Amino acid sequence: MATTTDDMSILARSSGDTAPAWRTVLPALVAVLAALVALFWDTAASIVDIWWRSETFAHGFVIAPITLWLVWRERAALARLTPRPGLAPVPLILMIVLAWLLARLAGVLVGEQLAFVTLIPLAVWAVLGWSVVSALLFPLAFLFFMVPMGEALIPPLMDFTAAFTVHMLQLTGIPVYWEGTFFTIPSGQWSVVEGCSGVRYLIASITLGTLYAYLTYQRYWKRALFIALSVVVPVFANGMRAYIIVMIAHLSDMKLAHGIDHFIYGWVWFGVVMMILFWLGSFWRDDAETVAGQASHAKPVAPGSRPAADAALQADTFAVPTARTGVVALATVLAAGLGPAASAYLAHAEATAGAVPLAEPAGSGGWVPVGERLSDWEPRYLGMDAFVHRTYREEGRAVGVFVAYYGGLQQGGELVNSQNILIPQKHPNWRMTVERPQTVRLGDREATVNEAILRSSERDFLVWRWNWFGGDITMNPYLGKLFEIRDRLLEGHRGSAGVVLYTPFSDNPEDERKLLQGFVDAMLPSVAASLEAARAR
Repeated sequence: MATTTDDMSILARSSGDTAPAWRTVLPALVAVLAALVALFWDTAASIVDIWWRSETFAHGFVIAPITLWLVWRERAALARLTPRPGLAPVPLILMIVLAWLLARLAGVLVGEQLAFVTLIPLAVWAVLGWSVVSALLFPLAFLFFMVPMGEALIPPLMDFTAAFTVHMLQLTGIPVYWEGTFFTIPSGQWSVVEGCSGVRYLIASITLGTLYAYLTYQRYWKRALFIALSVVVPVFANGMRAYIIVMIAHLSDMKLAHGIDHFIYGWVWFGVVMMILFWLGSFWRDDAETVAGQASHAKPVAPGSRPAADAALQADTFAVPTARTGVVALATVLAAGLGPAASAYLAHAEATAGAVPLAEPAGSGGWVPVGERLSDWEPRYLGMDAFVHRTYREEGRAVGVFVAYYGGLQQGGELVNSQNILIPQKHPNWRMTVERPQTVRLGDREATVNEAILRSSERDFLVWRWNWFGGDITMNPYLGKLFEIRDRLLEGHRGSAGVVLYTPFSDNPEDERKLLQGFVDAMLPSVAASLEAARAR
């Protein structure tokens, strides 16, 4: 549709009339965003720190520049809009600040980071108004790719990659002994570790695929379809990558696909897969002619209504009062600042508390503590306030007990933490072949604990572990975080503990399960008494 001289004059006049308003609000927006970074400096710094030390999230460094470029692409449309500062987003800002505070109390770093990034579009909404922020929905939403999240996907992705690789090997005719994420073929042993899970491929693919879909397609169903492919394709591509690497090593008598070339093959494969995905997606792109054709169906403005349209544009343009902008900016910063202020107050109260002693559980039901441990293995729990690790014996049977206590007295110490694990990846002596839920009897109730099998060249262990929050027991990380928040808000500390029981393992796990159940029946009151005494201090 041709653009008339009247149309051009209206657009030019609109752009010129809105210039004073933009000159008022843009400095205010920059000041508010700078204040948010200052108020939530620890959270913002934690995001950058993860980008710096983790290859999985290194793409975070380019998200903000890409967002600014996306905003710059919309400059012509933005010039025709009048910013309208308002207080409507302030209640939402208070809700997000509360979410940030709860995440900080529970030690959920990704929750803090999500809340912080959410404050950015809300601040833009407050200072610039809804008409502007609605025109920038995608660029502002794209900022969430800055948040380094997705590590919760690593265990299921590891399981899928191991299963995919094993089944492909079996289809190829290669015999496989498979146990968890470990498998053995005639030429050697393999394990799927965190770096092989494919989470790097998945996160990078979703980020690139979302940006590509936004820039390439206008129809929402096309965007949604391509983003869905960006999720599914890298998962299966990573499984094929693992299979190809194992086959290269197998056919080369384990001379290739080890060390640095292992990773080179992986990234080359990922690059090829993404190029093919984008190439296929280009066949269904919405070109400029299609977009222009859609725009041509817009209802034309009748010649007689031109003055009315001109008047409407003029009525919508005004210089934003400086006082109003200042009030909105100040209210936004004050609302956001309530979270860090409350966090500082609670942290000061905890810093004045003393150390937490944890007594060794007394022997009971014929079980007595002995000096020697069953092995040099010990679970990895970080930031503990106190711990006990002893072996108990009864009539020639032995059970190891490890209790990690968290009183909320150290900054960054929390029980529910993905870093609190039985053994780290690539341990030189130990490997965990399986970890699964197991229903057991804990006192007068049934509860679900995590049961694991640990193996080494010297001996194997059957392990039970659970998290204790006063009278509540769970291994659900989300429910555990709610218990931590509850205890910290109501009692000023968490008073939680991780309990790990283990015993030597044979080929029949039912015998060891009966042994551990008998130990729990006899010793649980003693363990609970030790924890309650520490919690009461």
